[in-house]
Amino acid sequence: MVTAAVFLRSFAHGFLEEETLILQRELVVLRDSAVTGLSKAADGLAEENAKLKYRLQHLKRCLQQEEQKGMNIGKPMKSGMVNINSRVHDIFKQATAQAFPDLIDPPVVVTPSQQAHFGDYQYNSSMAIAQLLKSGGKPMSPRDVAQAISSHILSNDIIDKTEIAGPGFINVFLCKDFIIRLLRNLLCDGVLPPSIPKKLKVVVDFSSPNVAKEMHVGHLRSTIIGDSLCRLFEFVGHDVLRLNHIGDWGTQFGMLIAHLQDKFPNYLNVSPPIQDLQAFYKESKKRFDEDDIFKQRAYQCVVNLQSKKPDFITAWNLICNVSRCEFQKIYDRLEISLIERGESFYHDMMGDVLKMIEEKGLLVEEDGRKLVFVPGQPAPLTVCKSDGGFTYDTSDMAALHHRLFEERADVVIYVVDSGQSSHFQTIFGAARMMGWYDPEATRIEHVGFGVVLGEDKKKFKTRQGDTVRLVDLLDEGTTRAMNKLKEKERDKALSSEELAAAQRAVGYGCIKYADLSHSRNNDYVFSFDKMLDDRGNTAVYLLYAYTRIRSITRVANAGKADLQKAAAETDILLDHKKELKLATAILRFPEVIEKLIAELLPHTLCDFLYEMATTFTEFYDACYCVEKDRTTGEVIKVNTSRLLLCKATAMVMAQGFHILGLTPTERM
Repeated sequence: MVTAAVFLRSFAHGFLEEETLILQRELVVLRDSAVTGLSKAADGLAEENAKLKYRLQHLKRCLQQEEQKGMNIGKPMKSGMVNINSRVHDIFKQATAQAFPDLIDPPVVVTPSQQAHFGDYQYNSSMAIAQLLKSGGKPMSPRDVAQAISSHILSNDIIDKTEIAGPGFINVFLCKDFIIRLLRNLLCDGVLPPSIPKKLKVVVDFSSPNVAKEMHVGHLRSTIIGDSLCRLFEFVGHDVLRLNHIGDWGTQFGMLIAHLQDKFPNYLNVSPPIQDLQAFYKESKKRFDEDDIFKQRAYQCVVNLQSKKPDFITAWNLICNVSRCEFQKIYDRLEISLIERGESFYHDMMGDVLKMIEEKGLLVEEDGRKLVFVPGQPAPLTVCKSDGGFTYDTSDMAALHHRLFEERADVVIYVVDSGQSSHFQTIFGAARMMGWYDPEATRIEHVGFGVVLGEDKKKFKTRQGDTVRLVDLLDEGTTRAMNKLKEKERDKALSSEELAAAQRAVGYGCIKYADLSHSRNNDYVFSFDKMLDDRGNTAVYLLYAYTRIRSITRVANAGKADLQKAAAETDILLDHKKELKLATAILRFPEVIEKLIAELLPHTLCDFLYEMATTFTEFYDACYCVEKDRTTGEVIKVNTSRLLLCKATAMVMAQGFHILGLTPTERM
């Protein structure tokens, strides 16, 4: 039920907005009239103009005060953690509008401060606004701009103080009580995602290996990045559909089926013992290249398969199932879940899509092929070959249509290497020409990524020059992880179960994190030595940091229930500068998540986790949490407030790990 106060505020907000718009129109009319030469009324217009400006400014101030009341600045939102950067941004946006009402949509840039003595956040738009004022004939120095904006900051319980620095930067220092309140909410309510306007349907297309071929290092980035983005959207509360668009249809199945018929003629009655599908594929390809009679049979098998003759569908399913089993072993090891919807899923839809494109008048025939030209793209889509067959372009158009109209997706993400960028931009452009979606309402994006390089800076290969199999990569990762753990003599301190869990956490975690911690837009060098280093921005360093934090609570004999009770009852003190620095770092998590959703660059989260881990180390080195007797080792004092900071750090790190697909352990 809407309360009277809420209704009145809503009414006032609407009335003030309407009045503001009316006054703005009047000002424009008056200004235009003055310009056109109504000189006799110039003095009167100037006086009226001044009065209207005063009324407009007064109404704007009232409107902003109402908006600030509605925002409940400083009070945590029940449905999610507070994005402090966003709140500070809103405060400066209001102050800027009040200080410079004549500027239309002035820039407002607020960023976290890089050094503690510059405060917690920094406003960086004074120079840009000074340029706007100068171009408008009202020059003002950036420092004066900063002073004007600072003087118009409304009273709030977020900002403790501001300081003007250098040519016009405004350093922002947060209220300690505000930080403590948000920290307590985190400890009591858990790590909640920032609030979202509404729940969206998100489709993520990733991994996409080809049937009859082994997954290799080339599938690594799509699989890991795609899973992380799915976890991100799931965390904030969206409905996520994880799709594996495998290559399970096409002319290559003709030669595979023909080879199957020859090698296992009783395949319809006895399941063929295909142990090595890669070798099976190479055998069929060799025959296809060298034997013209076999090649003709293979083409006929394709025709029979596309005609869906039962025996050929059975053969096709047998081959696909062998691949599925091998793919699933990889996904299980990496703890990744997908729903398979290969090219075959969309095959029956392609004819309808072609008809739609033709009815829209977008088809151009050239040498028997049917093409779609998209303005600004270097090559057209080939949606129908000269022999009447469909192509990958047709398949991708059908897939996008299904995702938009059957799945009713609000967001569609394609996690495919950057080499396919032009292809996807052409697909998206064709879909817009068809009127399938409006970019302002539906987000469709190609999340590209660079290639994995060896330490010689060339494409990652085996010593024999072959593509590195993904299963071999994972095996080597876990082997090296165990060697690392034994080098640290962890095998003497951990049980066999704990050691195996640590091996998996480090072995798979180091491979995932090495990928995600680099900007996906760039190539990166794959090096086990670097990714297994326990120093620097690596999974090993972060996982060790997490287990060390968890061990502090064990040393303090503080159980989960004890910490939960302490979170509600204990005064959190942030008297030491390292305590305050850690608390502020922890609370940046929601703004990092929102930035990640906007940019889809997972290394942003990796950088944040590394910064938080190093900040925790600074805190732990300077502030005791558990005091022991130097002789007996007995715990004689526990600083509960600092123990809660340890708990909050571990909570945020654990959630960050989950989004990245890492599995931390309590002991390592």
